[in-house]
Amino acid sequence: MDQTFILRPMSQRFDLKPGETVTGSVTITNPADSTKDFKYVTSITPYSVVDSNNTADLGSKNGHTLITDWITIAEPTGTIAPNSSKTVNFTITVPNDAPPGGQYATIAVSSSPDSKENNGVAVDSILELASIIYGKVEGQVVRDVAILGNDVPGFTFTVPVEVTADLQNKGNIHEDATFSLNVTNVFTGEQIYPTADDKATYTELVMPESTRHVTRKISNLPSVGAVKVNQTIYFNGEYSTMEKTVFICPVWLLLTAIIVIGGLITFITVKLRRHFRRKKSVTFD
Repeated sequence: MDQTFILRPMSQRFDLKPGETVTGSVTITNPADSTKDFKYVTSITPYSVVDSNNTADLGSKNGHTLITDWITIAEPTGTIAPNSSKTVNFTITVPNDAPPGGQYATIAVSSSPDSKENNGVAVDSILELASIIYGKVEGQVVRDVAILGNDVPGFTFTVPVEVTADLQNKGNIHEDATFSLNVTNVFTGEQIYPTADDKATYTELVMPESTRHVTRKISNLPSVGAVKVNQTIYFNGEYSTMEKTVFICPVWLLLTAIIVIGGLITFITVKLRRHFRRKKSVTFD
């Protein structure tokens, strides 16, 4: 089994100025249940997204990944004993001609290749995690966003209920969209979501020059019934709210209703035919 480790934080943001130097760090932890030292290797990779599902691309370079050449790591390799942590420092040296807007990279941490002989075959076991660096270089930052879609379904067979949104960022800097969800029972007015354990709002980040399809699943709903769902989005001055009554009806219940209704229609049809046959027979006599 691969040796596991913990990397914190998973992301961090920096406000950068051309010509300045900024420092940061990540912390690597070898868990208490580990039985051996953890040998780590760090690297710097570009970070971007390739589709509306926010799929990460850690290999392609573009005008927003120049920061990969600005970062240096103080101790790029090392060893951490079980139940111990190590802080790895890095430096971001921003060039004088750095373009304004967003710059993105990752501090990737991986285990050193653990080669061993297994029936004459060398086996390498490598685990990798990454901390995303979101840099914002001051200057002429372009902000141009739009809410393309805000959708709540009107009917569903199953729980959880999935609400969606489509966001567009044509600017040169990452932007946060703030979402607010509220769910109440149509018949009792009782608030179902958010509960005491849920956050009333949450944020989703949209990278520059990209679109983002956001989905959110709402659990803790009745398996049968009707709920009122309200989704509100705030996106850098843009605002959208969608409210719908969502009917929740499992397939088995729908099929049962269809069978019952079909049976009633058949019963009524048969009764009417018999009635008209009797009526015709009496008229003939």
